Amino acid sequence: MILSIAAWSEKRKHSAGVTVGHGTRSTQVGASVDCYFMTEALSTRRFVDDWLRAWNEHDLDAIMEHFTEDVVFASPLAAQLIPSSKGVVRGKPALRVYWAEGLRRKPHLHFELEGIYEGVGIVVINYVNESGGRVCEVLELTGELVSRGYGTYQS
Repeated sequence: MILSIAAWSEKRKHSAGVTVGHGTRSTQVGASVDCYFMTEALSTRRFVDDWLRAWNEHDLDAIMEHFTEDVVFASPLAAQLIPSSKGVVRGKPALRVYWAEGLRRKPHLHFELEGIYEGVGIVVINYVNESGGRVCEVLELTGELVSRGYGTYQS
């Protein structure tokens, strides 16, 4: 859920030394409707920035911090890199193997953020990869972590 991203962001901001929001209003989730949405947007943006930074630094441990142990991730790229997966990777250990192989094969991997979209318990990260391909990662959240994800690529 989106509220969980706020909790995740609060936890992460202390370790990163970054202040989210302006003054005390932005830290009072639900104090007003405007404050609530500003806080949620900032929390989601912080979540996405951390995710993007982890990928662009090729920091597999930081990437994996975003996912539940029983995560399911589907992507046509998974079918190419791990043929036995048939495009669906199940569990954090398998996801780590898949992404480690992807990082190994793409040493110049880099993402440029194009947009962030929010739904109820969903975040979509739209970006352009190092090859100029347009990608959307659709991430379904359980608590503070991604429990299901979909890599989608522009045709």
